[in-house]
Amino acid sequence: MIEVHDIHKHFGGFHAVDGATLTIEAGTITGLIGPNGAGKTTLFNVIAGNLPPTSGRVTMDGEDITGLPPHTLFGKGLLRTFQIAHEFTSMTVRENLMMVPGDQSGEHIVNAWLKRGQIAEEERALAAKADEVLDFLTVSHLADERAGNLSGGQKKLLELGRTMMVDAKIVFLDEVGAGVNRTLLNTIGDAIIRLNKERGYTFVVIEHDMDFIGRLCDPVICMAEGKVLAEGTLDEIKANEQVIEAYLGTGLKNKDAVA
Repeated sequence: MIEVHDIHKHFGGFHAVDGATLTIEAGTITGLIGPNGAGKTTLFNVIAGNLPPTSGRVTMDGEDITGLPPHTLFGKGLLRTFQIAHEFTSMTVRENLMMVPGDQSGEHIVNAWLKRGQIAEEERALAAKADEVLDFLTVSHLADERAGNLSGGQKKLLELGRTMMVDAKIVFLDEVGAGVNRTLLNTIGDAIIRLNKERGYTFVVIEHDMDFIGRLCDPVICMAEGKVLAEGTLDEIKANEQVIEAYLGTGLKNKDAVA
């Protein structure tokens, strides 16, 4: 589905991504791991249109999408979440979900006068869709809660719920487990697996929790210093000497340290 060809991203003399090449197969949950500063989030930002690459190319289903803005990629079904959730704090959880689909009739000022019935009908359909999403995520009890009052883990669930309000094809999740307690992390993991198996979502997951990666992801790709070091199952990655050295700064065969 996604092919990344020799992507470079430089910030002055710093090469955050330095010739990364990888492929994301449709229907997979791919893990992207690596030590802090490996270039994972920067690569996400390049793929998702948040940053232009210095050089290289990104394709989606064979189409060159290099440098396309996020809203254009959103329309093509490529979505991403962020390490820090971006919610509308004063709006309810349901209202946050209803905001997601684009080109709503209510966005045009003339329609507010001339097409009130159409707007009301769309809003009813969006509210029903939002409630379906909340039920899927097992958080229906939060529908009328202000999003700013949610815990960190609940905000991550809301971020995932947003991807369900449109026809997502591939979703890039950036540290979905950061600051999330184990119970909610399991809930998030269950939802990702169901979306993958039942609705055909493709996921790419940046995460430092190796138990979470091991439960969800195959294959796993490891980056370090802006480059792709290795790809395989998590067990293969943890046994890879280059990966161990990237995490430890040594060639010691301490496989448990890659966690």
